[in-house]
Amino acid sequence: MLILGLSILLCAEGYFGYQLHELSEQQEQIKEEYSNINNITFGLFSVEQWRDKVSGIVNHQIRDFTLTPQQKKELKKEVEDILLTLIDKAEALVNKPKKTIGGKIKKFAIKTFVNTDSIKAKVPSFATKIIAKVDNPDNKKQMSKMAMSKFDALERAEYLDSTVAATKAATDKVYKKYRVSSTEELNTKLISSLARIKTATYNYSFAMLGCIVIVLSLWWIFRKQRALHATLFIMSLMFAFILLAIGLTASMIEVDARIASLDFMLLGEHVIFENQVLFFQSKSILDVVKVLMSQSAIDSVLVGLLILVFSILFPIMKLSATGIHLLSKKKIAENKVIKYFAFQSGKWSMADVIVIAILMVYIGLNGLLESQLKSLNIKSDLLTVITTNNTALQPGFIIFISFVLYGLVLSTILKFITPHESH
Repeated sequence: MLILGLSILLCAEGYFGYQLHELSEQQEQIKEEYSNINNITFGLFSVEQWRDKVSGIVNHQIRDFTLTPQQKKELKKEVEDILLTLIDKAEALVNKPKKTIGGKIKKFAIKTFVNTDSIKAKVPSFATKIIAKVDNPDNKKQMSKMAMSKFDALERAEYLDSTVAATKAATDKVYKKYRVSSTEELNTKLISSLARIKTATYNYSFAMLGCIVIVLSLWWIFRKQRALHATLFIMSLMFAFILLAIGLTASMIEVDARIASLDFMLLGEHVIFENQVLFFQSKSILDVVKVLMSQSAIDSVLVGLLILVFSILFPIMKLSATGIHLLSKKKIAENKVIKYFAFQSGKWSMADVIVIAILMVYIGLNGLLESQLKSLNIKSDLLTVITTNNTALQPGFIIFISFVLYGLVLSTILKFITPHESH
């Protein structure tokens, strides 16, 4: 009955762990895609984004440009001054002494047939017609087309760049995957998915912890029934292996720094960039080991190797050795290697150290990001910058720290139930 009940509970633990592992990978992939699409390189630092935003403003400004009566009055005066200046310069040029016969004839003809005073008298009417032309809707529409043609030329030139073309291809691929047609639609869909996954992962994490609580409760219930201790201990080890596997492969810490909103004025209109991701990384312990050991630097490889040996292999060996020690005959149970891993390897197993290290990294990194991002926050009439720090510990950390604590409890239990010498 005990084996049957624990087997069902173990299957439930395995199912919860598998779901947590899958959701953790899915969450990491979605956030990776979200951070790529919304990366500051493809937003605030993107020529294409600036072209779209500025072209819209220019198009709007030209087509909707209107002059107030006061502006028309001032502009008319400026145009009149310019026209009068041009007439004076032309007159001075004509009156300039001529040395050739042809030049003298031209000067005489102009002075005879051209009356500069009558031209100057018509300057106000000329200025009025010029202002009317500038403010004409058809002309403004033509000016808008001319301005927009420059942006179209920029677009054509830009897409000759292989990097931009590759970025567009990658973006289109993500759009196709999620069946959306714009970044805004994609963000809405991804954020909704992430909210659902976050709730599910924590539910599965607490379900796994609930199974462990039940196992420990059974130890309390059957603490005096020595005949059941071996069976209960071996089954308990299986729960520990599941905790360790999920704790090593599920994301433990997530670093996410972004500019939530950047808003500034350009030509009297707001230009807004939102959700500009500055940096994103989400890693499990196993991911960290892989990254370190793939580096070319020897010190990185050495650190990765140390984490692999003392934080992954040693806990596995310790769990295996405790089971062998309990079930084997005295000769095997008293083997130095088995006894060492079962009772003395705890001083070398760094699983607990990893837990503390990750917690300290989170506290330190979170504080550093908060401080650095806070210095970027700006609020003024012309520019507003709002940053956010979404760095957080993930369910993988909860599972791994649960494994460490659960392992300590099992080590203590083994000392009380072992039929052999434990030291």
